[in-house]
Amino acid sequence: MEHVLIKSAGGIGRDFVPSDYLRSGQDEYTLRNQQNPQPLPPWRHLRADELEQLVKNGNTAENWDELLVTDEFDPGQVKNSSFFGLVRIGRLCSAVLEHHDLQLPTGIWNSQIVACDIGNDAAIHNVSYLAHYIIGDRCILANIDEMHTTNHAKFGNGILKDGEPESVRVWLDLMNEAGGRRVMPFDGMIAADAYLWAKYRDDTAMQEKFKLYTQNKFDARRGYYGTVGDQCVIKNSRILKDVKIGSHAYIKGANKLKNLTINSSPQEPTQIGEGVELVNGIIGCGCHIFYGCKAVRFVLADHSSLKYGARLINSFLGDNSTISCCEVLNNLIFPAHEQHHNNSFLIAAVVLGQSNMAAGATIGSNHNSRANDNEVQAGRGFWPGLCTSIKHSSRFASFVLLAKGDYPAELDIPLPFSLLNNNVSNDQLEVIPTFWWRSNMYALARNSWKFQGRDKRLNKVQHIEIDPLAPDTVEEILSARRLLALWTGKAAARRAGQSVDALSEDALIRQGRALLNGPAEAVNGLEVLGEHMEKSSRKVVICKPKEGDEAYGQMLHYYAVRNVLAYMQANPEADFEAVQQTLRGPRVVQWVNLGGQLVPAGDVDKLRADIGAGVLDSWEAIHRRYDQLWAAYPLEKQKHAFAVLCGLYETETLSRAQWLDALRQSVAIQELICRRVYESRKKDFDNPFRQATYRHLEEMTATIGTVEDNEFVRQVREETETYKQRVEHLLKG
Repeated sequence: MEHVLIKSAGGIGRDFVPSDYLRSGQDEYTLRNQQNPQPLPPWRHLRADELEQLVKNGNTAENWDELLVTDEFDPGQVKNSSFFGLVRIGRLCSAVLEHHDLQLPTGIWNSQIVACDIGNDAAIHNVSYLAHYIIGDRCILANIDEMHTTNHAKFGNGILKDGEPESVRVWLDLMNEAGGRRVMPFDGMIAADAYLWAKYRDDTAMQEKFKLYTQNKFDARRGYYGTVGDQCVIKNSRILKDVKIGSHAYIKGANKLKNLTINSSPQEPTQIGEGVELVNGIIGCGCHIFYGCKAVRFVLADHSSLKYGARLINSFLGDNSTISCCEVLNNLIFPAHEQHHNNSFLIAAVVLGQSNMAAGATIGSNHNSRANDNEVQAGRGFWPGLCTSIKHSSRFASFVLLAKGDYPAELDIPLPFSLLNNNVSNDQLEVIPTFWWRSNMYALARNSWKFQGRDKRLNKVQHIEIDPLAPDTVEEILSARRLLALWTGKAAARRAGQSVDALSEDALIRQGRALLNGPAEAVNGLEVLGEHMEKSSRKVVICKPKEGDEAYGQMLHYYAVRNVLAYMQANPEADFEAVQQTLRGPRVVQWVNLGGQLVPAGDVDKLRADIGAGVLDSWEAIHRRYDQLWAAYPLEKQKHAFAVLCGLYETETLSRAQWLDALRQSVAIQELICRRVYESRKKDFDNPFRQATYRHLEEMTATIGTVEDNEFVRQVREETETYKQRVEHLLKG
């Protein structure tokens, strides 16, 4: 097989699309002309004086008749360049373009241009090979080795062009290394799309429609040119091949960019920096990729970042996320994920967002099966601590915090907001329910505020629930309270010498609930053991079960009242009876996190059925359904909250006295939150080891301020006062 072919002279820039793939009535320029219509004033041939000056300036062309310009063309701005095929140049006057102190004269200097359209007032300097690209207005292209487009370019989308075999299609192997959950990436894909596709593999009708909709989303014809949007800057880079670039993008020092869509806009510019190598990917608006990062077969959603040598392979990274220094393989990561430090990595997992990977965390480092087909599933707020190592396959409820340790076996942790500790000395796993609520309130309460402040997206296609207390976590809490009651009942039975197997589960739950609702002394002496939480024979000890159960109750009450109040605030004309009439009904128990958007499971089933039946006949139609579900979500959430509140009072409807009592309790809980936010932050300032690095308190205060200066602490205090005043007004009414 010939490695380097030799062809006759005169063919550069011609026959871009082989004749076998040209459809009736089309030529190799058909799609190019559709992408870049005739300008006003129109392109024209060179005048004799313009041609003479171009030649005098050291320029060459295989056929000067194929070099077209506009009426505003200054040949003095084109020097030492060569042209092949049909090249069309927009307005070109003597001017200078400036970007970040880089100043370059407009025009084409020391470059080779093959079959390209150049926009108005562009500056192209030292581009060794620029072929089959449409360059926008006022772009800077400087010091580029190779930049070209093939006739079968797919720009990162998992599609096939005319005549291509299935083997060349790009897939992403999300959540599982073995490929059983692979999806076809496409420009516009959001985390909800990827999750539906990867998770519901048994829904064959939907799976087939996803493949069809992705292929149909793009034109299969060959011959599309690469595009560079207006006011882009690409400099000091080596290879760009089959790359579509939005406007106002900034690319500097990249090693290799191949088969990509890089979305960018004036309001949300994307930047790619030094040493970066990206292949087969989709990059959202407002993204930043710098300093030696590598990404292959990936989707980077809007306003996400890769930094400092990060490696992202076969993965989807959700909106507003950052990965630095790390290795991430075969992952589906929902929005607001943070992962830093050089020695942490994440393999074969779905992480449901608002998560943080500490230094040295090794999540999914090995496989406990005969094949590499294990997975990790982590709920919202997942936070493995320093040097944490866990095994495939494991599952975690929302907001589970793992203390530093090498966890020796698979885990299934159903208690949300818990702290896990691998107690090596006692050879037991310890679980502290509601650790976040009781000991880390500052971090928990700050989550919503933090994520909302960091969300810079202008077009929020992926809807995101950022409140830690939402239907998904509340259902986990309700399940966790039932488990705590069951395990406490079993612990009491064991202490009494009773056979646990002789008692019904309902009887054990009743006994455990009575103990958890009773005096602390009745529970403190019990050894409450969790079940089915670790694949091992050692104990799983539930620490402080009574305190955890009480805190879960506070969280439920707080969630319920706040959301009922939200409905009343949105509907001020409704009296208490009207509120109940609207919100009353059975509690929706199952919720699905679709990329950050919470949806009742029944609605997800309807969505899947409508996709499989073709009622939703495109990705755009599916996204419109997401929008409809999101519009309905506030009321669905408020109905769920009202059902939870009724459950706490063990009634189907609330009396006015119960409602007033619920309001009073919510004030006490709000004050508790305010106090704990302050106390958990104050620990940092009172820590004598932290103080040890300062000469005296004055230096520490001048450096980091005081807890009283903390913006979020002040905000929570203000919100607490506002909440108290509002409730007081309702109580008086």
